[in-house]
Amino acid sequence: MTDAAMSEDNTPKELEAALEKAPETEAVKALPIKVRATDVNVFYGDNHALKDVTIDIPEHRVTAFIGPSGCGKSTFLRCINRMNDTIDICRIEGKIEIDDRDIYDRSIDVVQLRAKVGMVFQKPNPFPKSIYDNIAYGPRIHGMVAGKTDTDEMVEASLKRAGLWAEVKDRLAQPGTSLSGGQQQRLCIARAIAVSPQVILMDEPCSALDPIATARIEELIDELRRNFTIVIVTHSMQQAARVSQKTAFFHLGVLVEQGNTEQIFTNPVDKRTQDYITGRFG
Repeated sequence: MTDAAMSEDNTPKELEAALEKAPETEAVKALPIKVRATDVNVFYGDNHALKDVTIDIPEHRVTAFIGPSGCGKSTFLRCINRMNDTIDICRIEGKIEIDDRDIYDRSIDVVQLRAKVGMVFQKPNPFPKSIYDNIAYGPRIHGMVAGKTDTDEMVEASLKRAGLWAEVKDRLAQPGTSLSGGQQQRLCIARAIAVSPQVILMDEPCSALDPIATARIEELIDELRRNFTIVIVTHSMQQAARVSQKTAFFHLGVLVEQGNTEQIFTNPVDKRTQDYITGRFG
């Protein structure tokens, strides 16, 4: 990154522009904590992938995880809904609590946990079903709807909250895979919303989308945080600046620094954070 692209305080110009466009960044310290991780370590066999991660994730805000590839962002994200349970060689130590309850306690029903903690992946992955059935599937298997009228209302409400209803209301019987990439990602968000989660995890949700579709998803994220706690992994610092109120920087499996998004991007404490933000590595 050239000096011409830097401001006087060494914040990249494009990051300054993103912060200016972001919603007002509220202080997050006094907010209720939805997810609390304490001394979390993750091992894949002999590989120590995450090291002593401790972080509080505030309720009804967007928390962004940033850092170079392979730094542990997605690994930690998958810990929050126990997706790493599906990897035989994975071992997790420490504690992760949602609403003060340890999600790794033996009494926890993992199926119910994953309904409470929705997931949106990097690549849109609609089910090989109709648009309608993509949304209705989860509530049906969880016994959340009774009859067609109830299901119809839930499908419409979920698609409206994902900003997709107007575009698909006349073709609900068509396959979800018939939609554009950006529409498919919003369908996946609607599918996650349909089971009334409390937390939504997003793993690079815009990396496969064009700029227009990305802007729609970012607008949607800002709307959804009023009702959900959102955690997003992103390689785009500009996106983190635009959509999040709290940012956590990971490097080599270590949570280096966390804080209000504006503070992380304009006045980081750790030199590694400064070096990453200003493009000296990553």
